[in-house]
Amino acid sequence: MNAAASLPCKWQFWAIIFYFFLDRVAVADIRYSVLEETKTKYIIGSLSKDLNLDSKGLSYRKARLDYQGDKRYCGIDLDSGHIFVLERIDREILCGTMTPCVLHFEFILENPLELHNVILEVQDVNDHTPAFPKDSIKLEISETVPTGSKFQIARARDLDVGINSVQSYILSQNEHFSMDARTSKDRYVDIILKSNLDREIEGEFSLILTAVDGGNPPRSGTVVIQVLVQDVNDNAPIFSQSLYRTQLFENSAPGTTVIKITATDLDEGANGQITYYINHLSDNTNNLFQIDENNGEISVTGQLDHESASSYEIEIQAEDGGGQTGHCKVLIELADVNDNAPVIMVKSLTNPIPENIAVGSEVAILNVKDQDSGENSRVSCSVPINLPFKLQRSIKNYFTLVTITLLDREQIAEYNITITATDGGTPTLFSTTTLNIHVGDINDNSPVFGQHVYGAYVVENNKPGTSICSVSASDPDWRQNGTVMYSLVSSEVNSVPVSSFISINADTGVIHAVRSFDFEQFRKFKVQVVARDNGSPPLSSNVTVNVFITDENDNSPQILYPAPEGKTLMTEMVPKASLSGSLVSKVIAVDADSGQNAWLSYQIVKSTDPGLFSIGLHNGEIRALRDITESDSIKQNLIISVKDNGQPPLSATCSVYLLISDNLAEVPEFKDMTYEESNSKLTSYLIIALVSVSTFFLTFIILILAVRFCHRRKPRLLFDGAVAIPSAYLPPNYAEVEGAGTLCSSYNYDTYLTTGSRTSDFKFVSSYNDNTLPADGSLKTNRDDSNMTSLSDAGEILEVRFFL
Repeated sequence: MNAAASLPCKWQFWAIIFYFFLDRVAVADIRYSVLEETKTKYIIGSLSKDLNLDSKGLSYRKARLDYQGDKRYCGIDLDSGHIFVLERIDREILCGTMTPCVLHFEFILENPLELHNVILEVQDVNDHTPAFPKDSIKLEISETVPTGSKFQIARARDLDVGINSVQSYILSQNEHFSMDARTSKDRYVDIILKSNLDREIEGEFSLILTAVDGGNPPRSGTVVIQVLVQDVNDNAPIFSQSLYRTQLFENSAPGTTVIKITATDLDEGANGQITYYINHLSDNTNNLFQIDENNGEISVTGQLDHESASSYEIEIQAEDGGGQTGHCKVLIELADVNDNAPVIMVKSLTNPIPENIAVGSEVAILNVKDQDSGENSRVSCSVPINLPFKLQRSIKNYFTLVTITLLDREQIAEYNITITATDGGTPTLFSTTTLNIHVGDINDNSPVFGQHVYGAYVVENNKPGTSICSVSASDPDWRQNGTVMYSLVSSEVNSVPVSSFISINADTGVIHAVRSFDFEQFRKFKVQVVARDNGSPPLSSNVTVNVFITDENDNSPQILYPAPEGKTLMTEMVPKASLSGSLVSKVIAVDADSGQNAWLSYQIVKSTDPGLFSIGLHNGEIRALRDITESDSIKQNLIISVKDNGQPPLSATCSVYLLISDNLAEVPEFKDMTYEESNSKLTSYLIIALVSVSTFFLTFIILILAVRFCHRRKPRLLFDGAVAIPSAYLPPNYAEVEGAGTLCSSYNYDTYLTTGSRTSDFKFVSSYNDNTLPADGSLKTNRDDSNMTSLSDAGEILEVRFFL
């Protein structure tokens, strides 16, 4: 169904021809028309038919009709594909007097996507009546007005357009006035005076002016023209000035008087009574000023703003009672007040800035604006004086922020700079803004260790990879400049690269042992650790790490005397007359460990006669517990245990062979204590030794006795036949334990042999082997030590000790 069906016949015909033409022309737009004020649900047309669409698929394809506006006006029926009126359509609201009035819709389909433009022309209906500006018009005409004079009446307005608008005017029948038909479509309607007026015959009468539109049925509106015949009004109001000037502060409150203007009229009565109006009020002055109609006083009605407009020009009309007018202009200038604070704008900002930036370098550029004028717009800027920055004025209202001192990021990493802008008004207004400026880091700090020297303690026999200690260096720089890496300085320890002993974690500074340490080989060493940052160029610092190896009880006591079995067979001779407490022999032992691990204790674990001998717990001295009797066995065998004080303790044992006899000849079984293949050699050695010793014995016996008497504590190396035991027999790095062990770093021991006579002693000695004691050391002598000799199973001398 087409909306053109309700038009008059001639319009229906052209509408049919128009749409028939559209159906035959391939155009992208679909055009419809509808009368305004058509009821809702009115079907305008069929989109499915006009676009050759299947109406059953409209719902599936999500067909919709979109309109770019607050209202929809039209909708689409998804079942039939019809477009229909959805809301009231008022052409005058939509288009006003514009023709044609067209609405544009978008018809959208999905799956696949299609878009069609739908144009809806809204046709006008005659729904508005012509209306004049006023219901009545008072027309005062002087009686002297000549015939043919024209009087303009404002035309009527009809919101409809086209044929439905005002088409003609009709003036009621009278004898004095007629209407000029030619002006019926102009802005004004001219009424022509066709006969002279005579106030005395008829001083007042009314005319009715009717405006008729072209609608069907036509509509009309009327206005009553009251004609008053007056005396001649030959003077119009006159202002004293054609242009008035005044000044007003922008903060003037509503109601403030701006200026009072006056116009004069020389006429009398109504002709001389003046009314004041403001003509041509614009949008910016409509709500700002008003004028008193009677006295011409202009006052403020709104809020003034110098920044919006610095002046206003108002046209004033003065109208007398006869309708004649006079005009003037009033120029109002607004004086500025300081009602706007400065506005700070950052035009350029360097952030972050390097900490080595030169003094006087530019950091930021600021622009300060104040919307006020004159002195009120003069601005100044400042920053706090305790900051390393200052502001310099540049061109116009531009300021430059520059550095005035050197920066140090490690002391202050960022600055919050409050910039204050102040204007020159009274009272002064100001505004602030804060710049957050970060100081960029440069590599200007070397790593600093927490200690000047580090000490690391590691127990010997440690596992390789054991953590020894940790070094730590701090670098106040940022990121890679403050990232510290650790390494060892290339050096040697005992001609071995230090990297063979320890390693360091480059990231954490933890030092690890590369191999197991031995306290007996070396006890401490030094290394240099380098801490280097990742800056460019990198900075570094060194620290000394003293590594101390602590002792562990990993060495058993080593018995120096008597010699281990299998090397020599050592027998001590004990005189039969030995009394209780007599020193019989002494066990000498050392321990390669140190501290309490080297504290030795001695104990007899087995003996031939348990009650005959005892041993000193700490000195190893074997003494008789009682007097020796004839019933005691000649051969005594003691098994001695030497134990250190470590945790757990380690021990060693040895055997001490004792002969209770005053002479070797009295011991028939002495040969049993030697190896059979050594008997012949022993005899030869004894004969040679006896001859040699006897030769020198008598010569030096007196001198020896004198030395012993005067120097009891001195070693008897020369006079008593003492022999220094070679050093190679002692293990390296043996600890010196005063009062704990039985062997110090040097120890003297006298060995000699007697033949049974206490006055005819002779001595002969030989070393155990080439690896016994240091060349510069000797066993410490004891006053009660006996003379001894030795015979070995490999041609060495078997030592036999005799006590005087």
